[in-house]
Amino acid sequence: MKDRLLQITLLAAGSLALQGAALADNSSEFSTTVAIGAEYSTGNYGTEFDFEDTYVPLSAIVSGDKVSFRITVPYVSVYAPEGTIYDPDGVPVPGTGEMTTESGLGDILASVTVYDVLRSERHRIAVDLTGKVKFGTADENVGLGTGKTDLSVQADAFKFADKTTLMTSVGYRFRGQPEGFVLDDTVFAAIGITYRLTPELRGGLFYDYRQASFADNDDSQEISAFLSRRVNDDWRIQAYVLAGLSDRSPDFGGGFMVKRALTYRD
Repeated sequence: MKDRLLQITLLAAGSLALQGAALADNSSEFSTTVAIGAEYSTGNYGTEFDFEDTYVPLSAIVSGDKVSFRITVPYVSVYAPEGTIYDPDGVPVPGTGEMTTESGLGDILASVTVYDVLRSERHRIAVDLTGKVKFGTADENVGLGTGKTDLSVQADAFKFADKTTLMTSVGYRFRGQPEGFVLDDTVFAAIGITYRLTPELRGGLFYDYRQASFADNDDSQEISAFLSRRVNDDWRIQAYVLAGLSDRSPDFGGGFMVKRALTYRD
């Protein structure tokens, strides 16, 4: 569920990759960026209940020419029947109690991305690789997570044109196994396109697919539209809306992210 924040960030940033390549070639320093975002979604997920989910991530990103490191610490709040358990993608397994709100620390995420594992200036394409760890820090006793660690690997491919960037992503997630549940390892994929509306403003569309963690559940499918704006050299903002395309997706939602550069490469 929350990977869309990272995917949209990748797609918006990927459209700047060629423009920044020359600068990157002349620098060996790292830059530091902090980001805060928020997402709200709601849906019945094919049940009789209306679930609400708020996700507020705080991230720090350290980026170099060929590699970047990210850590995300999120706050989560869910409105759901008591006894509900959320799988690692944020899809609820409904409880049977009264509707209640639970909130607290979510699952902390750490990732490393290697840029330009494959790159062709002639064909204007690039491929990045990412490895991610989801630590089971969300409280499983109130259903905010599974309490287990997940690992994932992901490849992102970009195709650049004058004002357009195409992105496709595919990955595989290895699930930790919580007591009392059997979670399947899963495939996830996405495809998106961004268009440069002005030198500072980009917009785009994104389709996201995630295989269900539980064998009897439908796979999750969503579509989202986003805008990303560079305010100045320090600040960037982006916002998006989303709609679910399957019973195991939220009906609708939206979110935003604000990023501030703290240091720059010379």
